[in-house]
Amino acid sequence: MSTVSVVTLAKGRPAHLRNVLLGLERQSQAPAEFIVAVMQDAPYDLPEVGLPVRQILMPGTELPLAAARNRGVAAATGDVVAFLDVDCIPAPDLVADYARGLAELDGLLMGEVLHLPAHATAGDWTCEAFAAVAERHSDRRGPPAAGLEICHDYRCFWSLNFAIRRATFLATGGFDERYTGYGGEDTDFGKVLDQAGIPIAWMKGGLAYHQYHPHHMPPVHHLDSVVRNAELFEAKWGYRTMGHWLYAFKVMGLIDDTPDRPIRILRRPEADDFALTGQQSHQPYSNSASVIRFLEAQAAAVATA
Repeated sequence: MSTVSVVTLAKGRPAHLRNVLLGLERQSQAPAEFIVAVMQDAPYDLPEVGLPVRQILMPGTELPLAAARNRGVAAATGDVVAFLDVDCIPAPDLVADYARGLAELDGLLMGEVLHLPAHATAGDWTCEAFAAVAERHSDRRGPPAAGLEICHDYRCFWSLNFAIRRATFLATGGFDERYTGYGGEDTDFGKVLDQAGIPIAWMKGGLAYHQYHPHHMPPVHHLDSVVRNAELFEAKWGYRTMGHWLYAFKVMGLIDDTPDRPIRILRRPEADDFALTGQQSHQPYSNSASVIRFLEAQAAAVATA
């Protein structure tokens, strides 16, 4: 059975990180180690657990997501590296599922993600209790009924919860560290895999539970980095990525993304923009598609009037 190193990128959210660590301690196959790429000034105060834990301090003021993933892999000792966002609690078989899946397919595997409502992690939580209340994201497709299913569109790669053989990751050169801040670095990595002929696959299993936290979709709070990284992707590959977010920003009047011209930010997000895109307390996740439908309906009503 392959050894599995688990890597998490973290800034703030110490309670979320402790829940990830608790989930790893309950694995049916123990991970080789837990590596935390710390994107803040000081390391976390974490409880003692029965597995090796290492924290790597990452410099920089903007979220260095691409560089942090690369540093995590460089420090890892496992045959397989599983990546979990700091808000994703692994179900008990996540490590074993990824080890088994990557023994079958040398590629990138995307595990399942279910979203938890507010307060689901309060007290002495269990994954059995999570299963009764968690929901699948309506903007994302579900896993196959069993086993692995090749994804033929690299844009489906979602870096929330995935795994890859360490040697395969290193052979690709890793994530492009020119991407800083939020957005685009995972789509770029998916494109790199696609160009290299490395398969991306959905899998049944590898389940993680996404912990509730207020969020915005489309991510108006990351307007600058989304625009900057979309232009970097275009300079590298010849077209822009994150088109659904750029479209929403355009309909909101935040940007001008005329083709063949640099994207212009027309105004800064205001209170109404944050209210429109913000996740409500009764929602286990935020949803770009519903915001876009609302904006299109609003524009159609204005045009009719």
